[in-house]
Amino acid sequence: MKNIPFEWLVGLRYTRAGKRSGRNSFISFISMISMAGIALGVAALIVVLSVMNGFQKEVRDRMLSVLAHIEVFDATGALPDWQATAQEVLRNKAIKGTAPYVDAQAMIIRDDVMRGVILRGILPEEEPKVSEVATKIKAGKLSDLKPGEFGIVLGSELARALHASLGDKVSLAAPEGQLTPAGMVPRLKAFTVVGIFEAGHFEYDSGMAFIQMNDAEKFFRLSAPSGLRLRIADMLKAPQVALDLSRTLTGNLLIRDWSQQNRNYFAAVKTEKTMMFIILTLIIAVAAFNLVSTLVMTVTDKQADIAILRTLGASPWSIMKIFMIQGALVGLLGTAIGVGSGILIAHNIDIIVPFIEHVLGIQFLSKEVYVISTLPSDLQWSDVWTIGGVAVILAFVATIYPSWRGARVKPAEALRYE
Repeated sequence: MKNIPFEWLVGLRYTRAGKRSGRNSFISFISMISMAGIALGVAALIVVLSVMNGFQKEVRDRMLSVLAHIEVFDATGALPDWQATAQEVLRNKAIKGTAPYVDAQAMIIRDDVMRGVILRGILPEEEPKVSEVATKIKAGKLSDLKPGEFGIVLGSELARALHASLGDKVSLAAPEGQLTPAGMVPRLKAFTVVGIFEAGHFEYDSGMAFIQMNDAEKFFRLSAPSGLRLRIADMLKAPQVALDLSRTLTGNLLIRDWSQQNRNYFAAVKTEKTMMFIILTLIIAVAAFNLVSTLVMTVTDKQADIAILRTLGASPWSIMKIFMIQGALVGLLGTAIGVGSGILIAHNIDIIVPFIEHVLGIQFLSKEVYVISTLPSDLQWSDVWTIGGVAVILAFVATIYPSWRGARVKPAEALRYE
């Protein structure tokens, strides 16, 4: 204790409630409220960002179950020698698999129902190397897409809209018509439903279908696949891998990664997360600046003590340090409690939310309305450190003005009426 500076000892003592004064107890109560407010704001921000990260990860994973990490395609729209390009691509150690594809749009028709659809021609034996479509089949099999049989695998929502099931016939209308003596007429082809997939992402479940690649080339009158789809070990490194490929691949090739294909969605999510961070940080700011009133009351109550310390040789900077230590301790304790609580809740939200739903007899995410029926959570430590740092800085900033007022107290005036 002898080696501890007196500023720390006095600051720690002021943080605790005094035994002789009800005013001291009230000031300490206000400090506790400020600490609780900081803890609540920090915990809420950690939990909210973790849930947003969880939703983003869940949606991203569902999107990438049918999308490739990277696509390589020719500027002309066809890649005749795709096998040579695949061998060249696989020289990059980050690439784990490749598969050719045909990408086109068409109208799908059954009875009086017509829908626009994104058609993807694939090789069923190669597709598992680049996507998880085969594992998302809820009826039929992906391997039932055989060349020359003109089978089709529909998204679950698309099949529901068409009232189609396994074995039913649907018609595809190509964008380019067929010239006949009677003029230009739509080019139609009947396909048999051999499978239904459900990726869990409405956009793809309602507007995507898979057909065999050779059938796609015949239907769209193409001479070669549109390009190659690639899969890498770490999806988050897709932009960097795509950049590396653009420098090494020969030919007039275009390369895009999954983040470019869904740029608007991920930009919207990033903006939403930023705005939520700012809004919830204001809660922490309000709680932190409650420390201003707490410290101002402390300075007013302790003017005699300040005067005595000044007459004993304490400098104005030492007086400032006393009150800054008091406020900083409240901020640090509040932040620590909030960080601990937030991490605990974020890690156990899959237990806490079902318990609340059971007690209240409600369901926050109905299976009939939402594809995701549970709240996902993805705690990222970078968010935790950022939130904790912001809370501590706000609490420290809140101590500056009251501490400065305490340092300006004049001993003679403070002791005049004592």
